[in-house]
Amino acid sequence: MLYSRYFIPTIKETPSDAEVISHQLMLRAGMIRKLASGIYNYLPLGLRSIRKFENIVREEMNKAGAIEMLMPSVQPAELWQESGRWAFYGKELLRFKDRKDAEFCMGPTHEEVITDMVRREIKSYRQMPLNFYQVQTKFRDEIRPRFGLMRGREFIMKDAYSFDVDSSAADLSYEKMYNAYMRIFERCGLNFRAVEADTGSIGGSSSHEFMVLADSGEDAIVSCDACRYAANIEKAESPLYSVVSDGTAEVLQKVSTPEMKTIADVAAFLNVAADNTVKTLVYASDSGELAMALLRGDHELNELKLKNYLGWDEILMASEEQILACTGSPVGFLGPIGLKQEIPVIADRVVQGMTNVVMGANEVDLHYINANRGRDFEVSGFVDIRTVEAGDACPRCDSGKLEMWRGIEVGHVFKLGTKYSKALNATYLDANGREQIIFMGCYGIGIGRTVAAAIEQNHDENGIIFPIPIAPFHCSVVAVNTKDAGVMAAAEEIYFCLEKLGVEVLFDDRDERPGVKFKDNDLIGIPLRIVVGSKGLAEGKVEVKIRSTGDILSLSLDEVANTVKQMIDTALAHAE
Repeated sequence: MLYSRYFIPTIKETPSDAEVISHQLMLRAGMIRKLASGIYNYLPLGLRSIRKFENIVREEMNKAGAIEMLMPSVQPAELWQESGRWAFYGKELLRFKDRKDAEFCMGPTHEEVITDMVRREIKSYRQMPLNFYQVQTKFRDEIRPRFGLMRGREFIMKDAYSFDVDSSAADLSYEKMYNAYMRIFERCGLNFRAVEADTGSIGGSSSHEFMVLADSGEDAIVSCDACRYAANIEKAESPLYSVVSDGTAEVLQKVSTPEMKTIADVAAFLNVAADNTVKTLVYASDSGELAMALLRGDHELNELKLKNYLGWDEILMASEEQILACTGSPVGFLGPIGLKQEIPVIADRVVQGMTNVVMGANEVDLHYINANRGRDFEVSGFVDIRTVEAGDACPRCDSGKLEMWRGIEVGHVFKLGTKYSKALNATYLDANGREQIIFMGCYGIGIGRTVAAAIEQNHDENGIIFPIPIAPFHCSVVAVNTKDAGVMAAAEEIYFCLEKLGVEVLFDDRDERPGVKFKDNDLIGIPLRIVVGSKGLAEGKVEVKIRSTGDILSLSLDEVANTVKQMIDTALAHAE
């Protein structure tokens, strides 16, 4: 491909509305252009990388036995109403009516559509297992689209759906997809983690997220330094502490703590350690139910864990009015002793082993010291409801410690069970002729998001550093001086030779200064750059610069094409 005949509209300045590196560099490199909030045109260079990644995804899906199909973007409301998600999904679901006043939505995902198809076509256990996948455009009306392709409204997604006769068979399908995802991201040359995660609005019994590690990642994840355990911070299990009493229960006392509303202030005022205090929080469900959560003072609550334990659809901090009604006190002096109304009191497991603790007295400017469970207050249940911290013991092995990372979610796999098949009555006849509910799984990968995440992980001050498997071009040939006939002849010979060898090569034949060409080639992330100049040619040499390391090789004209081809083949072979 000739640079002068291709369309790569690079820009020097960083756009003011681009917050993260991938958004900045994809705009500057001429890969994308904004059409509307969260909606982008994929320009030729960006589309080449996206197609590269799509091909890797398709290859691994096909190897795992999945079958490609394509479903409509526009979905009828009836299916979503049947599954119960029409109202639950919220405003992210873009709803509209056709000319006959029938309701539709733009599909953010396709569980309902694929389940509807399967219930019409699958009748017998002999037709399973099955796994269908598609690569298609989705739309989610994000309240705050941002970060370019990282959180857009319209995006390209690979989604797959498995169908099995029972839970054990569904587990095997899940394992196949999990392993396929591992291969996909390994082939892309990305540093990533597969982490346990919450199932969210998709639902199901369990799930894993695939996280590309990057300092700019929106999600916090933890992993063990000794075993394979890894989880999203929302899902991460805290280690189970031994329940050990600190000694004989002392006399409960109510003490003055004037204007001391935070754990730090109270601990300092009373000259006690924060880990001998109990933090009290009151939460409300969307239907108005209340619950109290107790944690060790130096720990933080994991709201998702509490929500899942309580079985609520939504969890909110209780209002001042609700808190006053159940405790009689404003925030800052709350505790489980002397409640005005009966509500569940859920304590983190660590609290179970604490004695003679400091906690709020449900009166302004007052706290209790020497409070003890059983004598002074009761707990409805001890549950893991705290957020883990770096250095915590691993919950799965005896020797490991948890490390904290930032990650970008690029894939998610779910064990759905019968959530959708039961709602939409997708059944089959078993070997005995009895009707059974189909078991399902679903598996998604953000296509454009993965390319953006690769840039977040692989860049420097000069631009993108693409891994070879998803680079728009494998290498470039840069003619330093296009007015020098010898330089152009040598550059063209290398270019045509590489093309014959099957290398995807960009020939920078523009009549521009060398510095401009070098900057553009670095910006767009070409992995290997072959520089042809008059000085080198005088010695029969050209330079090959490796973008990822900055190393420069001096090669003869005769060997450069085959050497570059071998370097590319080696990189691609490692990705297979």
